[in-house]
Amino acid sequence: MSASIPDSDTLSKVSDLEVYDATGRKIRFGSFFATQRVIAVFIRHFFCGLYVSQLTSEYAKLSKAFEEAHIDVIVIGCGDWQPIENYSDITGFPSRKIFADPSLSVFHGLGMTSQTLARTPTGEKKASYITKGIIEGSLWSIWKALKNPLLIGKQGNIAQLGGEFILGPGNQCIFAHRMRHTEDHAEVLDLLDRAGFRSSSINNE
Repeated sequence: MSASIPDSDTLSKVSDLEVYDATGRKIRFGSFFATQRVIAVFIRHFFCGLYVSQLTSEYAKLSKAFEEAHIDVIVIGCGDWQPIENYSDITGFPSRKIFADPSLSVFHGLGMTSQTLARTPTGEKKASYITKGIIEGSLWSIWKALKNPLLIGKQGNIAQLGGEFILGPGNQCIFAHRMRHTEDHAEVLDLLDRAGFRSSSINNE
């Protein structure tokens, strides 16, 4: 199920798995939410910054509130760690909060096993981050990424789907969303609402 909450046993297992930071250093996944709440965004690959660009814009409005509430936001991709700095440049999201899971161990451990290139089904409303202006920006982002040929092949499987989870403190999860197709990230404002930041307060900033 796309919204099923992982139980404590599942979270205990994935907590011991490791991801890579922008320098190639291994970090225990559970360390992100051992003592605080964290919004974990799992992206499809490091050559598309649509969703994270929108996330960056909204997060910037609330960065102080996040610090005061001891809530963090991290982004995890399925590629290698080498594209992280470039992805940060593309999206504006801090590279120190971006990580790589090339083995897909955390992805799969949290139930994100689907791979597809399908887009929004006919008759279903597209997510807000899928707009003409943002798509044009995405094409620019992809072109910018491809300017560095050494990153080609390190971006991750473009068919791998991601999702969003609100985890912690400790092995608990209060929100889970797994993508069903390539344009199915959770709405950013809805995600922030679930974390305790109301859309009205965001829009009034």
